[in-house]
Formats: sequence, C-alpha cells, structure tokens
Amino acid sequence: MDAPATPARESLRDWLQAPTANSPRQARAQVVWRGWLRLISNRAALAGLVVLALLVALAAVGPWLTPYSALGQDLGTRLQPPSALHWLGTDDLGRDILTRILHGARITLMMALLVAAIAGPVGLAVGATAGYLGGWFDIVSMRLVDIFLSFPSLILALAFVAALGPGIENAVIAISLSAWPPIARLARAEALTVRKSDYIAAARLQGASSMRLILKHVMPICLPSVVVRVTLNMAGIILTAAGLGFLGLGAQPPSPEWGAMLASGRQFMLTSWWLAATPGAAIMLVSLSFNLLGDGLRDVLDPRND
Repeated sequence: MDAPATPARESLRDWLQAPTANSPRQARAQVVWRGWLRLISNRAALAGLVVLALLVALAAVGPWLTPYSALGQDLGTRLQPPSALHWLGTDDLGRDILTRILHGARITLMMALLVAAIAGPVGLAVGATAGYLGGWFDIVSMRLVDIFLSFPSLILALAFVAALGPGIENAVIAISLSAWPPIARLARAEALTVRKSDYIAAARLQGASSMRLILKHVMPICLPSVVVRVTLNMAGIILTAAGLGFLGLGAQPPSPEWGAMLASGRQFMLTSWWLAATPGAAIMLVSLSFNLLGDGLRDVLDPRND
C-alpha cells in the first residue's frame, strides 16, 4: 500500500492570512500584517516610507560612495556649479555639496531620532499617568504643559539652547523639552477615555496596582496615537533643528548640518543658488516624507479600519 501523503507545510503567507488565529502570537502577527498591507496600499505613505528608507541607506553608506571629504577644503574649486565631477556643485570653500549633504543626513536623523526617543516616552508617561490618576498630579502636570504650550516650539527651543549653550547635544535637549508637552496632552486625553473602562475596573478588583494598570493597560492604549503624533512631529523637529543650526545655535561649523549649510549659502543665493537650494530641498523632502508616512500610520493605527 502507498504511504499516506504528507500535507504540505503551511506557508508564511497562509499562516498570516488564516481566517482564524490559533495562538496569540499568530493573532498579533496577523494584526501587523494587515496594518502593513493597509500602509503599502496608501501610495502617499508608501512614497514617504521609500524616501525615508533611501535616506537611511544613504546616510549609512553614502559618504563612502563619493571620493571627496566632507570637511576638506579646496579653494581652487570653490563655487563651482553642478557638473559631472561635483553633482551638486561646491561651496565657498571648495567642499563637495553632495558629500556634505550625505554626511549631514546622519546628523539630521540622529537628532530627530534622539528627540523622538526622549520626548515620546516622557510625554506618554506624563500624560498617561496624569489622565489615569487625576487629582493634584493631573493639575500640576497639565499646568506645566500649558506653560510650555503657550510658547512657539522654536522660540522655546531657542530659549533653552541659549541657556544651555550651542552644540548638537544641547540642541537635542532643548528640542526635546519643547516637544514632549503636545504628546503628554494627547496621551492624557486617551487615558481619560479608558480609565473607567470595565477591563480596567476588573484588573483593579484583582489587586493590580496603579503603576501596573498604567504600564500594562493604559499606556498600550495610548501608544498608537503617540506613535502617529511623534511621526507627524518629526517634520517639525527637523525644521527646528535646522532653524537652530541656521542661527548658529545647533551644530557648529564645519559640521555639515543642513541648517548650518543653508546659513552659509544664503549670502550666495543670487550668484550660486545651489549652495542654499540643495540643503533647503533636502530639509523639505525629508519633512514631507515624514508627514506622508505619519498620515499613513494614522490610517493604519485607526481601530475603525479593522
């Protein structure tokens, strides 16, 4: 007799698209898979994601793709227009602008990610705790948030960096201090909607402490909205970082930071337009990409789309 046929091993796609999940791990994977499909079906969000992925790749390996130094000066080739040798031209000190743009992408991404890593968790923790606990902690923290929100973010960052001193590290701290209050306000609003939910009351009756309820139940509910807000805020963070660099309070020369490059090229705008146009276009493109990606994430993480 012939041996019974062995059923084919279930493929990953079939496992992700199964009508019913057989385990919590499979259920979580299916949620992520459906979210990814919704994200890539949004053409604008997909375009923003592709541009950001290219930026990360160029920031990682791009500086090794050009034969020029980002800091080396060659006055014999200063203010050359875009050509086959220098695709984006050279600046007033003969430095290749494309090389400096690629090096500057590292600085811009590092500052944006550091600010997001600081402001996001701080705003989430303060907002979720204030919304759940209420009382004096809510009053004090929200009045502090109101004070921060009463100033434009750039003006507030300027005040902090002026007190701390110029430099990339101090600029990151200053931007983080001005970026967390809107996130805290959003997290508090999310926490207020769930703190009286039945599953919160059931967990409290089982003896869960306030800290456990905040960490295990309230913060996960607030997290999707915070992720979307942080992604949308990345454009503002990049513009603020570039503004500080433009004013000489961020990255210091000869660092190839985009805002500092824009400041050094403004005096040549009428004669050598590429000095200011190139870093300005880079700032605009990255900010637009983050906005498009944030809009796509908002659609993906909206529970009404499930």
